[in-house]
Amino acid sequence: METRPHSSARAFIKRHAVVIFYVLIFAVVFGPALILGGPGVFFETRNFVSPGAKLATSADMGPFLIVAMLSGPPTYALVAVLVVGLTSGKAGLRDLRVRMFHWRVDIRWYAVALLTAPVLWIGIQGALSLTSGVYVPGIIAADDKAGLLVTGLAAGLVAAFFEEIAWTGFAAHELLKRHGVLATGLVVGGLWCLLHLPFYGPASSGDLPRALTLPVNLFAYLLPYRMLMVWVYRHSHSVLIAILMHLPLPALSFTLGSAAMAGAPDTIFSVVFGATLWGVVALAFWADHRKKAFGPRIVLGNGRL
Repeated sequence: METRPHSSARAFIKRHAVVIFYVLIFAVVFGPALILGGPGVFFETRNFVSPGAKLATSADMGPFLIVAMLSGPPTYALVAVLVVGLTSGKAGLRDLRVRMFHWRVDIRWYAVALLTAPVLWIGIQGALSLTSGVYVPGIIAADDKAGLLVTGLAAGLVAAFFEEIAWTGFAAHELLKRHGVLATGLVVGGLWCLLHLPFYGPASSGDLPRALTLPVNLFAYLLPYRMLMVWVYRHSHSVLIAILMHLPLPALSFTLGSAAMAGAPDTIFSVVFGATLWGVVALAFWADHRKKAFGPRIVLGNGRL
């Protein structure tokens, strides 16, 4: 029996869905910027994501940043929905919608999602502020504190909602079908870090060499935090929980960051915050291992196995 071309094409897409998803993401997001400004746009934009951020205006962000802001998170979500539709049809889209609004999960996962980043970030920055005034949160010196807070929360919610449709609702969900939390977290987290490349420009380096600050800013805490998010999703099966867990990172960066932290202070914060998160990730993985090794025993008759 002859195989129809569209059937074989769909089978190919389904078999390589995650790879195709990421190829499309990087092509759509990075392609226009490379055409507009060449490779240099990756290293000439200002940083406005990390704690030492100095918010850039549209006049000095460079072509990549403008394109990235216009076609970033919504594009990730659109590509994810497109790939799900092509590979799984209406059933896949319905499943994605159910997982997006799955809210009946144990309260502890809400606690982990909403408190992990704020507790660690505020605690670490607060402790560091005792050693140097450069770590004093930016919102303290802001004229419009309420406006800054609302803007930070709104920006965080928009980024979290659209990105988690892609990173958790599609990529992590698909990879977890064939791989463990560790491998899935490393893949999704590593590529997530790379997509933040344009947001860590020279302004974040200060007097330090970019060979040091760039990898630190990209991988110090974003990677372990994403791995923790994958771990939480593995237990909750809720994209909603992932959205709530993502939200604090951009919101905290926007409201607590200050230009004074650029350079060494920013790098120190990233290293300390990242090391703490790696410790949390290790504890989470150890808890899972312990649960598997010492889980409930099977009762047979009057004895226990």
